[in-house]
Amino acid sequence: MTMMLELQDVHAYYGKIHALKGITLNVAQGEIVTLIGGNGAGKTTTLRTICALMRPSTGRVMLNGENLTAYKPSQLAAKGVAMVPEGRGVFSRMTVLENLEMGAFHRKDKAGIAADVERVYDLFPRLKERRTQLSGTMSGGEQQMLAMGRAMMSRPNLLLLDEPSMGLAPVLVEAIFNTVEEINKQGTTILLVEQNALMALQIASRGYVLQTGEIVLSDNARALKNNAMIQKVYLGIE
Repeated sequence: MTMMLELQDVHAYYGKIHALKGITLNVAQGEIVTLIGGNGAGKTTTLRTICALMRPSTGRVMLNGENLTAYKPSQLAAKGVAMVPEGRGVFSRMTVLENLEMGAFHRKDKAGIAADVERVYDLFPRLKERRTQLSGTMSGGEQQMLAMGRAMMSRPNLLLLDEPSMGLAPVLVEAIFNTVEEINKQGTTILLVEQNALMALQIASRGYVLQTGEIVLSDNARALKNNAMIQKVYLGIE
């Protein structure tokens, strides 16, 4: 199994707050791996550290065996890493199509960009219907689709998803997770941060559980779903 992403004993701070305390994890090429945990556990901080939006104080972030610790976010995009942030972050005064084109800002291949726009429309038909609409006037579910589609425009090898189901109606949550699976089937490796642990573990092959900046448990998804502590704390099963 070829490891695409590796975090090796990563520590990170917000000022004096020790946010990540020796995070070690890996994601193999072609996998969906999930990080689950409560608010403040360090899930988003882990993604921000991978994307160079935060610098680890110690430890290493490796992509395909290359140390990324000193890279800038723009350099990571060129390396095939894309992130869909919590809260979506669409450009509200731009149309759907303009948002998608922004996702390909570092690319020069016009024909390839046009083809990838159509690929995104295949994944999210609603976006094609709304392609001339200002993104700020769209529903939360549509904005989540757009944020994911924009990330796919960079042709990522590794896609980082931060709480894609947050604030969405149950029917939209299911649609989003179905699309995450389809993106993975098309060849994109995915690291998924998600508070909806049940949905995350249904599509992931493996998972890590974070508590206050530390990984307290890791296993395959089936074992985590059957773990008594996970069932009680994260799945609501007594």
